[in-house]
Amino acid sequence: MPPISKEAMPPEPPEQAGAPPRWLPFLVLAVGLLAISFGAILARFAQAEGLPSLAIATLRLGLAALIITPLALWQSARTLRTLSARQALLTAGAGFFLALHFATWISSLEYTSVASSTALVTTNLLWIGIASFLLFGERPSRLMSVGIVVSLSGSLLIFWSDSRHSAAGSQPLLGNFLAVAGSWCFSAYLLLGRRLRASLPLPAYVWLAYGSAACFLVVACLGSGTALAGYGATAYLVALGMAVGPQLLGHTSYNWSLKHVSPTFIAVVTLGEPVGSALLAWLFFGESFAFVQGVGFVLLLAGIYLAARGEGR
Repeated sequence: MPPISKEAMPPEPPEQAGAPPRWLPFLVLAVGLLAISFGAILARFAQAEGLPSLAIATLRLGLAALIITPLALWQSARTLRTLSARQALLTAGAGFFLALHFATWISSLEYTSVASSTALVTTNLLWIGIASFLLFGERPSRLMSVGIVVSLSGSLLIFWSDSRHSAAGSQPLLGNFLAVAGSWCFSAYLLLGRRLRASLPLPAYVWLAYGSAACFLVVACLGSGTALAGYGATAYLVALGMAVGPQLLGHTSYNWSLKHVSPTFIAVVTLGEPVGSALLAWLFFGESFAFVQGVGFVLLLAGIYLAARGEGR
């Protein structure tokens, strides 16, 4: 999944007494990174089991919302009963863009490589920086501007390389565009979600975001005639694994760690997702890099790193 931006994430409540051991947040982040790196791999396995991409996105978010329902209701029932009209509107907006994010990104894996897809979908930090300038007049720092230029150059190299080395019948440019579109949607989700998260406990926020996104995806499945039933047991086990691993374990690890390390450090750590996913894709699917694609991959990650370092300067 894409990196967490300090601009997109709301301030966390002050850390309570009894801070964990210094090494624990780094261990939790490592576990979360490993879980999230399996997201694209599990999506590919689910597609191989006959699940359409739209159904995969729906099951991933729907199962995650169902799993967290008891905790959300137990811890935040009163908050959920007193949601304001503004919070309900923000929930709908955040859920809509989160649904679009997963629908477009998972669909991209049908057409392009895991490495290209995960590298391009993690560019949300750059789009948030650009959107903040265009919409709110927030000028990015010089280092962030350099990072944006470097990352966009890497993205163009990935597009160009995939267009030259695509196999007959494949559509890597379509897949790459869907991955970038997924990043745009995730950026919109973060910009809306940060306002909602600021007034809600984490379980309530996660339940509302995942649940509303799942509802939009169910409507999309009904409208497109995409079935959610009738697949093999293995397909549903893989979907459950996506909900428990990348969705809940991965993102919960990142959100918990925000209390103990800086958002910029977490944004840099998440650069390991496309690296981990690419290595796993090589291990499971035999995917390899073309030289120019590899150069673009390195430039893209280097640019995101520079943008993360320049954020807030």
